[in-house]
Amino acid sequence: MGNFDYRLSRAAMFAVGLALTAPAAMAETTLRIGTVLAPTDPMGKGLDKFAAEVKEATGGEVVVEVFHSSQLGDTTEMLDQARAGANVGTVTDVARLSSFVPSLAIMSAPFLFDTYEQADKFALSDAYLGWGDELADKAGIVMLASNWYQGARHALTQHPVASPADLGGVRMRTIGAPIWIETIRAMGAEPTPIPWGEVYSALQLGTIDAAEAQPTAIWGAKLYEVVKHVSKTGHIQLVTALVVSKSSWDELSPENQKIVRDLAVENGRYASGLTIELGEKAMVDVAATGVEIHDVDLAPFKEAVAGVYSLLDLEEEAAIVKSVLAD
Repeated sequence: MGNFDYRLSRAAMFAVGLALTAPAAMAETTLRIGTVLAPTDPMGKGLDKFAAEVKEATGGEVVVEVFHSSQLGDTTEMLDQARAGANVGTVTDVARLSSFVPSLAIMSAPFLFDTYEQADKFALSDAYLGWGDELADKAGIVMLASNWYQGARHALTQHPVASPADLGGVRMRTIGAPIWIETIRAMGAEPTPIPWGEVYSALQLGTIDAAEAQPTAIWGAKLYEVVKHVSKTGHIQLVTALVVSKSSWDELSPENQKIVRDLAVENGRYASGLTIELGEKAMVDVAATGVEIHDVDLAPFKEAVAGVYSLLDLEEEAAIVKSVLAD
């Protein structure tokens, strides 16, 4: 019996030795990324491509799992999970993160960027990346890339909108961040933050009167079934960030972190290209359902929201944006 115990002990020690000497590079790290958007949305397609390329480029050491259509919750819920250290990431408008780093709200400021290329340039600037480092320290959230463009936000209503006066008393769903709320309020409507997944039913039931969204999301969420007019205000260019929890990010080697960041930027541009391409088609498709599409004079809307910058103390950040774009 003693010989058997000795052999068993030797076998156990050998197994432990193998485990201790196994190459660390063989370990697999999984990043779980959710989105409130459909798989057919440009962001969904970009995330799926990003996941495939990360797995290939890291030799399977980093695996990205993508969860579409609010499977991991609303964007705010996913951010809360990430902050708590859960292995959850998402694509989010950067303004949601401004409660930790106020300067980040500038990415969602009204009528700031004229083109996607301008937003892409600023998202890779030293000033913006510095705010991203600050976010990681303060909130435990790492921004992999902030050039995932979802399109220009337009007003979705039951009545035509030609000026801010037409939005008086209209309960309009918007994102629950100060820059969005104050922009919608300045445009004349009553900002009403609710989760994206509830917008369709809220419009259908009359809980809200209107919403604002980009063309691909109007089509993907079938909002054309519950609104009658889309006025092309383009009040905010929705430039979003791909973020993950810092605790999950820190599990990656420096080499894999660089690979993932580079691919996040590259696929942000891919998804943004799809946004621009599919956004034009989406507006045609929405119009074909009977919804009326209106071009509007932007001057009164720009004038109405001009005070938002000073109200939220973002004048310095706006100057930084202009300086970066001027270089």
